[in-house]
Amino acid sequence: MENLRPDIFMIPVITLGLVTGLFFYFLKRVSDKYIYKQYIVTIAILAFVFNLIWEVSQGSLYKGYEYDWQHISICALASVADMLMVLILLFLFGLIYNNVFWTKNFTTFRIVILMLAGGVGAIIAEVWHTSRGDWVYAESMPLIPWVEVGISPVLQFTILPLLIFIIISRLVLPKNEL
Repeated sequence: MENLRPDIFMIPVITLGLVTGLFFYFLKRVSDKYIYKQYIVTIAILAFVFNLIWEVSQGSLYKGYEYDWQHISICALASVADMLMVLILLFLFGLIYNNVFWTKNFTTFRIVILMLAGGVGAIIAEVWHTSRGDWVYAESMPLIPWVEVGISPVLQFTILPLLIFIIISRLVLPKNEL
């Protein structure tokens, strides 16, 4: 985590642009703009909080991590990027299903596809970041065979988006179809 370089922010900046563009794309297409905004803001907040908890909790699985302000700040920054990736998943599946409120209608197929997309995306991100030296795993990090990436960050993006979308769909979306 000590080798953070400015170019590491390229992907989050591109992601922020995509999230912003897709936010406005769907804003023009939904009938209840208040519910839509509440839905997106609540997803963003919950995604940030859940990912921050996960990031800090798995800190000891990374070489050189200490529970100090510097490392927790890095976790907070990573959680912003994680939040943006959760929103990208929401919006991309919204495009595929032609409905940004697709999380209201989970099927086994949708759950499996979401979890696969999150897991594969995490594997790709971990391979990229570890090969660049952005972070290094501690000996205690369990690795996925063949790809040699940490299980914890892959589980993070396999489990948390689904959990967030299930919670949000029950908290924010009305019972009737949107």
